[in-house]
Amino acid sequence: MASLWVRPAFLSAVLLLLLEVASAGLNGYFGTKSRYEDVNPYLVRDPLSLGPAAVGSGLPPSCAPLQLRALLRHGTRYPTAEQIRRLGDLRARLLRRRPAADSGAAAAACPVAADLAAWQMWYNESLDGRLAPQGRRDMEHLARRLAARFPALFAARRRLVLASSSKHRCLQSGAAFRRGLGPSFSLGSDEAEVEVNDSLMRFFDHCAKFVALVEENDTAMCQVKAFKEGPEMKEVVEKVASALCLPVEELNADLVQVAFLTCSYELAIKNVTSPWCSLFSEEDAKVLEYLNDLKQYWKRGYGYDINSRSSCILFQDIFQHLDKAVEESKSSKPISSPVIVQVGHAETLQPLLALMGFFKDDEPLKANNYIRQAHRKFRTGRIVPYAANLVFVLYHCDQVKNPEEEYQVQMLLNEKLMLFQHSNETISTYTDLKDYYKNILENCHFKEECELPKVNNTAIDEL
Repeated sequence: MASLWVRPAFLSAVLLLLLEVASAGLNGYFGTKSRYEDVNPYLVRDPLSLGPAAVGSGLPPSCAPLQLRALLRHGTRYPTAEQIRRLGDLRARLLRRRPAADSGAAAAACPVAADLAAWQMWYNESLDGRLAPQGRRDMEHLARRLAARFPALFAARRRLVLASSSKHRCLQSGAAFRRGLGPSFSLGSDEAEVEVNDSLMRFFDHCAKFVALVEENDTAMCQVKAFKEGPEMKEVVEKVASALCLPVEELNADLVQVAFLTCSYELAIKNVTSPWCSLFSEEDAKVLEYLNDLKQYWKRGYGYDINSRSSCILFQDIFQHLDKAVEESKSSKPISSPVIVQVGHAETLQPLLALMGFFKDDEPLKANNYIRQAHRKFRTGRIVPYAANLVFVLYHCDQVKNPEEEYQVQMLLNEKLMLFQHSNETISTYTDLKDYYKNILENCHFKEECELPKVNNTAIDEL
């Protein structure tokens, strides 16, 4: 019987048609490289939509907002230089086998590898984590939505305090946020520059204990390393090697992860479905998401106490400004800082949320409990995607039953009301909130928390 020969061009066309379907199941698993639209899908249709109305916010109608404090992650960015180098390494391995794949038969046998070898490498190391055009749009649209949600606070000539991490992507995100508000908004006495404040936005860099015992300590990431070498990742690596017609020895977890992240970057930056997406099934994506979440858990989340304790300097600053607004209100003075917006990183928001007790699972994330963590709370793609935002809103309420109800607070994460840890409600009196976090507010001292231990114990003992 004659064999059926299929033209490589036809196979490529079929592959492109299937990419859209293949990648649709991956979008929810890109971890910290997730698009903001994957958290709020209604924004795909209308980037200025405020989404479905919140049900049961519990806010009395007599309450008016006094102060808004917004902590933002920068918008969509390009890959870092290290990620670009790894992608270049992976592509070089594909190109080395290209001569053998130039024949029609070889391309038919390995269509994914042929397509990826032909893919144009448009990233260069000079992009190194810089803000992408989509990132500017992320910030401009977020500013307009926040102004629409809180029009009294964002009214013309109200004062805006705008600060940022020193990283270029954050400074540009802050500038884009400011542009989104239009020309009538006041930046106070100094309208020219966004204030750089790394002590709050990059507190982790200034915490010697965190840097020595987590950031620069390879053993601190032992769970991440174990998962990379475990059965789940091994299966994904073998599957990708087979699809690329490469010996499995040519690949490792890091190279497979960079292929997966390239799928996410192409979607977030260019809104296209990359041929790199075709390497992965939804089950593969879940494994790679867990790898990303493991790293965030042990480096920025609940893995070690110092991860979250290092953020108490930011936490306390938030409450100092809320305290000041309450005092000004009680004295019938105008609120000096009605809107405070600070632009940082996923690494700024994640430790702060852990300090406050959000998204904590009963069982720690580990290399050997992937299956049991299928329904975990700690999923970074839902918590800190690009343009993630944590907003504290302080209200003054008239016609209250008792004085404690006069000042109330709501928190929003990615424009959704959060349930407070102490009450499971979306509204809290300011007094109750301060009482719940009294220990952190009074006893978490950044200098003491971040001081390196004088005794020369091992890092794991200290952690």
